[in-house]
Parts: sequence; C-alpha cells; structure tokens
Amino acid sequence: MPRPAPVHKSFTDRNSLYQEITDKIIAELEQGRVPWMQPWANAAAPLGTPRNAATQRLYTGINILILWMACTERGFTGQNWLTFRQALKIGAHVRKGEKGTTVVYADRFVPYRERTRAAEAGDEPEAIPFLKRFTVFNAEQCEDLPANIEAPPSLLAQHENLVLPQAEALIRATGADIRIGGNRAFYVPSADYIQVPASSSYFEPINWHRTVCHELGHWSGAEHRLHRDLSGGFGSASYAREELVAEMAGAFVCAALSIVPTVRHSHSLANWVDVLREDNRAIIRAASAASKAADYLLAFRDGDTTGNSGELTTSSSPEPSSSEPD
Repeated sequence: MPRPAPVHKSFTDRNSLYQEITDKIIAELEQGRVPWMQPWANAAAPLGTPRNAATQRLYTGINILILWMACTERGFTGQNWLTFRQALKIGAHVRKGEKGTTVVYADRFVPYRERTRAAEAGDEPEAIPFLKRFTVFNAEQCEDLPANIEAPPSLLAQHENLVLPQAEALIRATGADIRIGGNRAFYVPSADYIQVPASSSYFEPINWHRTVCHELGHWSGAEHRLHRDLSGGFGSASYAREELVAEMAGAFVCAALSIVPTVRHSHSLANWVDVLREDNRAIIRAASAASKAADYLLAFRDGDTTGNSGELTTSSSPEPSSSEPD
C-alpha cells in the first residue's frame, strides 16, 4: 500500500516566516539603516562573515543579514554562532535565560501527492520551496566553550585612504574587462565590460574598491556565469531586484576582504522597499543570489574559478549622462 502523505507545516506558517524576515528588513530600510551595511565603526564585533562555531562553516544568504543585525543590535563582540545542541556536543552550554536568534534553512521538497501525480502523468514532479527555522546563540551567550573557538580576525581596512592589495589581487584575478574613465560606474551586459572612474575621482581610494566590487556583483550575473536576469531597464522592478543583489554581493565580498561595506546606490532604497512589499520572498531570493555571486567572485582569490588576468584599461567610450561616481 502507498505510504500516507507526510504532514508538513502549512503554507500559512511558511509565509509567516517569509513575512517576518521581510518586515524586519523593510523596517530597517525605512529607518535608513541598511542591513548589509551595518555601522561597523560603532559595532563591537569585528567585520567578517558569521560562522558556525561548531562546524566552522560560514553562514550564507539571508542568514548573513540576520546575524549581522543581531550583532549590531545586541552588542556581541564576535561572529561565532551555534545551536543549543551544538553547544552541548562540544562540551559547552548556553547560559540560562539567554535569548537566541532565528536563522533559516532554505530547501525544496516534493510532496507525496505531487510525486504520485507526476508518476501517473509521466511528468517531472514540481518541488516546493520551504524555509525551516533554527535558533542559534552567539558564542558570548555560552559558557565552557573550547579554547579553539576564537573571534574572527580584526578589521584590516581601518583607514579609508588605503589601497588594499587583497582587493587589487581579487579584482585582477577575476579577469573582468574593467575600463577606467568617465565619471560613472556601470556594467554593460551586452559587451561584458565594467566601466569605472579613475581611483583619483574618489575622496577615499578604498571607495574605488567598493565600487568595483559592486559592479563585479553585476558582472557575475552574465549569462555565461551565474545567468541572472540583467535585462531590466532603469526604474523597473527587475532593475531594482538586480541592484539589490549587486549591493549585497558587493557587501559580502567587501566583508570577506575586511573592507567595511557601504551603500553604493542609496537612491534605490525606496525601490527596494517597493520590491520587498510586493513579494515577501524577494529578500530571501536576492540574498541567496548575492551569496552565490560573492562565493563565485571570492573563488578567484583561491584560484577555484577559471579566469584570465584582469586588464584595467583607460576608456574613452561613450557613457550615460554624468553623475557622482558610485
């Protein structure tokens, strides 16, 4: 006899989790606080990507934003996290009364009825995306932790006038066609090149690196790379979604390079809020795409992705109307 269909959480419960996360991000944006650009100068935790203290795996996607916000709001001085059970397994324990932070696990499943329908019709079964909640605790909320659980490395880019060799090396390793000139920064999908102003155009040279990391976020979405939709025109919802991905991808790359992330397109804040209000899963998808883009770019740092040595060339090609370098 066929097994009965497994019992899953209702779609209402799943949508509630999507909405909780979306409402939190919207509230931050409406207050002028961008979750992927936390005020690291005032934060107790060093810059970096949140890490699971038990497995040493880095958190990805929306969980990076959730844990960055938790560090800032609650004044944690480290970015190591673990579940209640993981703490027990390594001989530690969460202090009584401590409140955890909810992170999520995203995956897909095929319901029993869908598998049955597909088998009878000869179709491919359609998977349904879902989120699962987990509660994690910062290492500071635990006691008796092993001595080998240490804080992430200290911030390297403390002075805004630094030209950082680790950023220069990554930019060149991507093999991206980067053309120097003009007074605007942009990526041209049809010709697959990035245009950026000269570093001398920026008050702080480090902002040149931030800008290039943002544009590399767009570059990663080309059809022959991560194949995202780059067709949206300025002001469209599709354009806003891609800008959201590139903003977060640039921030994730900067954090990995110990560069404090900043907003490169603050004029898009209202558009991002509109996108999130219309679709409570948009921020989850955007953060996931941004995390994949950051991983793709950072792989060049370790030689894991094929690419030619990047060339920075002076360009006199025409560009859109002038504005401040972004």
